[in-house]
Amino acid sequence: MTNSNSFTSHFVELRSRLLKSIIFIFVIFIISYIFAEQIYNFLVEPYANAVKDDDNSRRLIFTALHETFIAYLKVAFFAAIFFGSPVLLIQIYKFIAPGLYKNEKKALLPYLIFTPILFLFGGLLVYYLIMPLAIKFFLSFESIGTNTSLPIQLEAKVNEYLSLIMRLIFAFGISFQLPILLNLLAKIGVVNSTYLKKTRRYVIVIIFTAAAILTPPDPITQIGLAIPLLLLYELSILTVKFTEKKDKEKESIDA
Repeated sequence: MTNSNSFTSHFVELRSRLLKSIIFIFVIFIISYIFAEQIYNFLVEPYANAVKDDDNSRRLIFTALHETFIAYLKVAFFAAIFFGSPVLLIQIYKFIAPGLYKNEKKALLPYLIFTPILFLFGGLLVYYLIMPLAIKFFLSFESIGTNTSLPIQLEAKVNEYLSLIMRLIFAFGISFQLPILLNLLAKIGVVNSTYLKKTRRYVIVIIFTAAAILTPPDPITQIGLAIPLLLLYELSILTVKFTEKKDKEKESIDA
């Protein structure tokens, strides 16, 4: 087979696998839109739980005729990407797997498994801890007003709330891929445990800067993202060091 034919066959296979992934994500999008109200209620639950003991009557409002419709589309798209990403990863793995040796396939498989798991952990952290704390923090700025001033009360918009929680879930989920990225870089020889230890002080600055960019301008979400990332960085150092130790033992046995 010539190089041209080989490239064409690989391109056709890649297109086929990407098309399968897109079709699957589109199907999930349609199903998610049918159940958009239920998904919406699930995403709103952190807000509802945070204000359930509040004396004020709470609600989410929309100020444009199409706002709720757009919000439901966003919810459906969010669910489609969330549930469709593992299928996309599997299709990419199946595309590159034939070109890998058996030991390389075995080494790559844990990364494929832990990528969605770490993303899920990031999303759960947002849903059960970060959002409730952030909501209570923002609500603390309300005031009942006096004879000389008007009360300050939150009237949260549907679209803005959903955009916030979905953005945080994706930000935390993607950020939680740090151990996967560092271990892959260590696997191909770009970094090692010694280098990761030496650059720790710079990484701390980068992590807090990234947390400030990816989250709203409040200390709760910023610290809530930065601290887990610091812990994941330290975990990455340990896993890279463990991998290096295993590789050295394997080399000594082979020698």
